[in-house]
Amino acid sequence: MSDCIFCKIAAGEIPTDKLYEDDEIMAFWDLDPQAPKHFLVIPKSHLRDSSAVSKGDEALIGSIVRTGARLAKENGLDDYRFVVNNGASAGQTVFHFHLHVLGGRVMDWPPG
Repeated sequence: MSDCIFCKIAAGEIPTDKLYEDDEIMAFWDLDPQAPKHFLVIPKSHLRDSSAVSKGDEALIGSIVRTGARLAKENGLDDYRFVVNNGASAGQTVFHFHLHVLGGRVMDWPPG
């Protein structure tokens, strides 16, 4: 999608502080961190949000979750929070599916 910032990051058109990349996914540090450690894991292919995930995307989403957990551990996080926002009212500001991984502080509940 030509106007999607995460598609542009995945294509290498916009530089980012990358943590991980393979053929299908990419992880990078959030530019507006909400915790001492906050990174995103995205699919390189454009999926608008979690509502757009199909049965055929299940392996991809599993890979995103596994990679988020592995990168959390590699970056010193034993305790962390995964967040996926779906829609503007839920806080989604970039309409490309992404997993937030946050840690390094106590996470209060309820969030928001």
